[in-house]
Amino acid sequence: MKTFQEYIREGMYDPGIFKAFWLAGGPGSGKSKVTGEITGSWVGDAEKTKDRKKQLRFVAGRTGPLGLKIINSDEILSKMLIDAGMHLRMDEYTAAEKEQKETMRDEAKKLLKKRQKNYVLGRLGLVLDGTGKNYDKVSTASNSLRAIGYDTYMIFVNTSLDVALQRNETRRRSLDEDEVKKMWDAVQKNMGKFQTYFGRESFLLVDNNSAGEDVFTKVFVEIGKLIDTKPSSRAATAWIKNQHAINRRG
Repeated sequence: MKTFQEYIREGMYDPGIFKAFWLAGGPGSGKSKVTGEITGSWVGDAEKTKDRKKQLRFVAGRTGPLGLKIINSDEILSKMLIDAGMHLRMDEYTAAEKEQKETMRDEAKKLLKKRQKNYVLGRLGLVLDGTGKNYDKVSTASNSLRAIGYDTYMIFVNTSLDVALQRNETRRRSLDEDEVKKMWDAVQKNMGKFQTYFGRESFLLVDNNSAGEDVFTKVFVEIGKLIDTKPSSRAATAWIKNQHAINRRG
């Protein structure tokens, strides 16, 4: 495990320093593919490989060409389930398997919280992969990061309900149809709130009904442009200046 100072040194030269990107979109929206494209950590479709280690589409915490760390407890949970010999068709779980999954979910969240704390200490660039169903949770977390100098953004991956339901059927981590509908509706209701909160320049709406490669190329390019901009806050500028001064003295 890295030390505090190692995270600090990594942050000083991180291309995504003081940048945090929230991903929003319900099950079947294609957020996993977008995350993989953003971070360069996409490893292919789980349905096309028998290698258990490759069943994870991307690795939580992995850094790609844009220098962003993935924050996603679901991916940690998936690895735990696979390591425990459980399949990922959660809509087919027995009562006992559901209980075991929830226990593992709690452990995954604890592990993720510890990782995220270390990333933030180093002011590393983040991709916070969620659904966006809870507006208050996202805005509160974003406000906390803004307070220490982060520029925050949202990538809203949008699909129709029909497309979301179709893709859920082929996902490695499928959900009950009613749960997909409930989450899709909740996310849609928050879209306008997120647009207002993040603002036009910091809110990227991705129409992923067709899932064409041109969509992902556009996202990658747009995020690259945002990362290339210098942190906008005084707090970020002061932190970077201070850490370089400490590094020179050390």
